[in-house]
Amino acid sequence: MTSVSSAPSTPPAPAPGPSRALKIIAWCIGSLLVILALCLAFLLTFNWNRARPWINARVSEAAGRPFAIRGDLALHWFNPKGQETGWHQWIPWPQLSARDIVLDNPDWAKTGQHMVEVKQVTFTLRPLPLLEKRISVTTLQLDYPLVMLERSADGKNNWTFPASTPSKWKLDLQQLVLTQGAIRLLDPIKKIDINANIATLAETTKEGYGIGWSVKGSFNKTPVTGNGQAGAILSLANVNTTYPLAASVHVGKTAVDIRGTISKPRDLAALDLRLKLAATSMEDLYALTGIVLPATPPFITEGHLIGKILPGGNQWIYENFKGRVGSSDLAGSLEYIAREPRPLLKGSLVSNQLRLADLGPLVGADSNASKTNRGVALTQPANKALPTQQFNTAKWGSIDADVQFSGKNIIRPKSLPIQNLQTNIHLNNSQLSLTPLNFGIAGGNLISTIKLDGSGKTIKANISLSARHLKINKLFPTLESARASLGEVNGDAALTGTGNSIAALLASANGELKTLINQGTMSKFILEAAGLNVGNVVLTKLFGDKQVHLNCLASNFGITNGLMQTRTFLLDTDDAIITVSGQINLARESMDLKVKPKSKGLRIISFRSPLYVAGTFKNPDVGVDKGVLALKAGSAIALGILFPVAGILPLVNIGGTQPTDCARLLAETKIKPVLKPSTHPAPAPVSSETSGLSTNH
Repeated sequence: MTSVSSAPSTPPAPAPGPSRALKIIAWCIGSLLVILALCLAFLLTFNWNRARPWINARVSEAAGRPFAIRGDLALHWFNPKGQETGWHQWIPWPQLSARDIVLDNPDWAKTGQHMVEVKQVTFTLRPLPLLEKRISVTTLQLDYPLVMLERSADGKNNWTFPASTPSKWKLDLQQLVLTQGAIRLLDPIKKIDINANIATLAETTKEGYGIGWSVKGSFNKTPVTGNGQAGAILSLANVNTTYPLAASVHVGKTAVDIRGTISKPRDLAALDLRLKLAATSMEDLYALTGIVLPATPPFITEGHLIGKILPGGNQWIYENFKGRVGSSDLAGSLEYIAREPRPLLKGSLVSNQLRLADLGPLVGADSNASKTNRGVALTQPANKALPTQQFNTAKWGSIDADVQFSGKNIIRPKSLPIQNLQTNIHLNNSQLSLTPLNFGIAGGNLISTIKLDGSGKTIKANISLSARHLKINKLFPTLESARASLGEVNGDAALTGTGNSIAALLASANGELKTLINQGTMSKFILEAAGLNVGNVVLTKLFGDKQVHLNCLASNFGITNGLMQTRTFLLDTDDAIITVSGQINLARESMDLKVKPKSKGLRIISFRSPLYVAGTFKNPDVGVDKGVLALKAGSAIALGILFPVAGILPLVNIGGTQPTDCARLLAETKIKPVLKPSTHPAPAPVSSETSGLSTNH
């Protein structure tokens, strides 16, 4: 039997153990977890009130004035799930809160010891952006803030802090939440002292309003009151989120009402508001807007306000607004562009029913009652007819303007034949011009160009006017005898002057005024009355009026330092010749004119005595030369006693055809005005070829 020997068996190899590198990694991870756990335990258990002295000292040093957190300082953790994506949502956000915070005022402040008092501040911080040196605050909530904003009379303010070196850290604030609080603004330079109170609404409205607010105080010694609503949460990061705003504020007699939204509130990128304005005069808006507007009667407008905050300057558009100024309607669009060296206001305005009296405040020609309502001193003397209220040129240099205005239908007294108005208003570096200023008058046009230089203490004026195709029968709409008259009035004027009111400008005027009527008809009654032909006036009234052929009416006034002197004034018809001589003093507002009628043909009971026009613009005196009239009357009485039938002879005018030099007068009248030398440029003369004054009308 054979035995089989077996070889000794080899024991199995032991399983491979962890490598040294893996052990190191495991130890590192474990250490980090332990450190994180310790840090988390430290953060959760640390009393953050111990950090208050360090925080207070650092903020006080940066602000240059005392700062203190006087209440509890606490840290809580916030789960960002739903606000972060990916693995970021697993990192909690710290939420810090501090109670009873104060920041002191500068020593010179008068609003109290503290500039800022806040009952509690709560903010949530995203931790990961800290690695990029960016402080990302998702929400900052201020509970019961009390803020005092103050500026001293020498220009210092309490909201400007000492300059420091630029920080590498950036602040990213995304949402601001406000609850009950108050703000006071005290500015003696702007004469502002206003208190604003904020109150949280019980529930958010459908428009998104979450807080209500009210204001009370004074601006430029005028009472200020107002209230409104706004969104509870101010989103400063989301450009697609709009912030709702509503306000109704009264500054004295000026009322401002807005409803709308603000886009991207952090940058005030765009405002879309419904704006309603009302005031006693448009010029009152200068204090609020810095925009120069003319004096007007009380007005109210409502329209769409669009605002854009651009890097090169702000832009505001008040479009498609409608309203009333006095008793006139007004509509249009205006655009305000902030630019250098002066902002620009441009647009177009239209009034379909323009009351003539509503234009009075523009030149100070409104009544004393209107001036009182506008808050303007009663500067118009009782014995003056020309407006003496001075233009305020100090504001002209603050803005440029390019505005078109059209008054399609003018509502006026029946005695004034004005139909419509159109003008282009230009303001450039204190130079105001109306080019042109056109009135529709008596079926024709009064075309004028007015330039006012307000760059100096005294306005320098340059005015040119042209009257074309004014119908005689429409010039006197209330005079029945003129309705059947035919013919057209044409004229030209060129004036220069200096002064800060209408009265002052005319009192210093230099220039020339010419008018012409060639070929037409005029009421016989008008001429007979001018000639004091009593019998024919009576017969005309008894048996009707008729038209007299008008050969020519030509006038030429020279104006020197406010004194208008007649060079030529002649009216030639088939029945009569009337000449006028004398002067009109624009400075004194007085008249000294003599009217000499000369009848053609037989006139019964004709006193044919010179008339005089004297007195002032306010109280004119028109009458008959009593010396000549007494001589004729005395002769008639004497002859009547001696020879009763002959008593009528001195009152009978037997005249023949008296030729006039009308052709020469027409030729002279066609010459355009030549201005007297003045201290500033006169308007360029218009050639006779384009003057429109011809002998064929």
